[in-house]
Amino acid sequence: MSFEPRSIPVDPEARTALAAKGLEYRLIDPSDLPALDGWIDADHRGFHHARPREVTREYERRVMAERRLHGVFDVGVPEPIVPVATVSSWPTGLSVPGGRSVDGWAVSSVTVSPTHRRRGIARAMMEAELRSAKRAGASVAMLTVTEATIYGRYGYAPAARATTLEIDRRRARWAGPSAPGRVHFVEPASLRDAAAAISRRAVARTPGEIDRWSGMLDKMLGLVDPESDASRALRAVRYDDEHGQPQGFATFRVTREPNEPGWAEFDVFAAATDDAERALWRVLVEQDFVSGVRGRLRSVDEPIEWLLDDPRAVAVTETTDHLWVRILDAAAALGARRYGAAGELVLDIEDPLGYAAGRYTLLASADGRAVVHVPRDEGRSDAAAAGSATTGAAPKRERSRARAASSEGSGSRAAARAAEPRSLKLDVRDLASIYLGGVRPTVLARAGRITASSNGALELADRMFASTRAPHLSVWF
Repeated sequence: MSFEPRSIPVDPEARTALAAKGLEYRLIDPSDLPALDGWIDADHRGFHHARPREVTREYERRVMAERRLHGVFDVGVPEPIVPVATVSSWPTGLSVPGGRSVDGWAVSSVTVSPTHRRRGIARAMMEAELRSAKRAGASVAMLTVTEATIYGRYGYAPAARATTLEIDRRRARWAGPSAPGRVHFVEPASLRDAAAAISRRAVARTPGEIDRWSGMLDKMLGLVDPESDASRALRAVRYDDEHGQPQGFATFRVTREPNEPGWAEFDVFAAATDDAERALWRVLVEQDFVSGVRGRLRSVDEPIEWLLDDPRAVAVTETTDHLWVRILDAAAALGARRYGAAGELVLDIEDPLGYAAGRYTLLASADGRAVVHVPRDEGRSDAAAAGSATTGAAPKRERSRARAASSEGSGSRAAARAAEPRSLKLDVRDLASIYLGGVRPTVLARAGRITASSNGALELADRMFASTRAPHLSVWF
């Protein structure tokens, strides 16, 4: 999904709804520097960030020039060039189980000034983003959130969690294998090119990661303002495999009082191989003159406690929802990922906004590949039917293989042929939560969110939607 994001016209429904309230909904032209700077100021204000210094503003201009920026303006405020609400978006890939990617629409910078609450601004912007994503051909939309109670009304749901880990240095004695390669301290600037290649491979192997955007690595490596105190405190390490090829990197800072042990803190950690992952963890936890190591935005399934002699050296101090996903084209999204078991499953999806509503027959074969059948008489629009036709009605041979695999050991072949397909009834938000394998369908059924209309459907769904690697997003966007 490669195109100019600003080629999509301003959403007419949002513009009309906000105009009725005396507000202007506007697409920002990045070549209009006063307008772009006003938008950046509003974004920083909305997230309680300090006013940007010029070096930060230059960086923001470069990054935002590649995105689709909208602002809501009120001509009656003292500084009318600064919008009272902001949102940004861009097309990007989302990694899914099986080492594949699905076309996504990232939404960020969602702010509404407290002076303009309860005027329908957030709803107008968020629904406009869904319509724009659909026009762009995205199968899913996604965002990271500061408030967990806002986005469910638009069909988003948590799909990947993140944790903060703290490792007690006094108890952290390495018990894992030694990596065949070597870890080196390197200057952050020298890591730039290798980091880009490593990040692409690390993203591809982890469901829930999104493609890294231009300029992101500069921020990770402290290159936006290299002379700042924060950048000068940054240390970078790189793992090279036994053939001398870079396979992983991490950056960290030690925060401490003078002459006192501190904490080695990191939130940048990218590993393209398991060897690289283990080697980087070892260097981080074996720092001298620190009380502990603190890693943010880590996976809920980190291996570190299994790499230490004392697993109690590792403490989870926070676990939270992090990546939120909204399914827009259920057929395309379901067909993009690989599945953990063969089988046939019917999904009756409810979607109040209509994007993913319908009955879908998911057929997965033993190799994890899937086809999705969407009956054309479900009242779907011509455009939706055409889009889902790419996944096709399941070939008879694939259907028979999937049914036989899912019913193996449960009776005779005749009984399997006669059995009705197993089915689930669920909301589009619940589909988003199970999509990457972050939560089992049986858990949502226990919560009363998913209903199984046939025996064995939930157990089959657990097996099919399982991911060999826990979904994880290691960045904010």
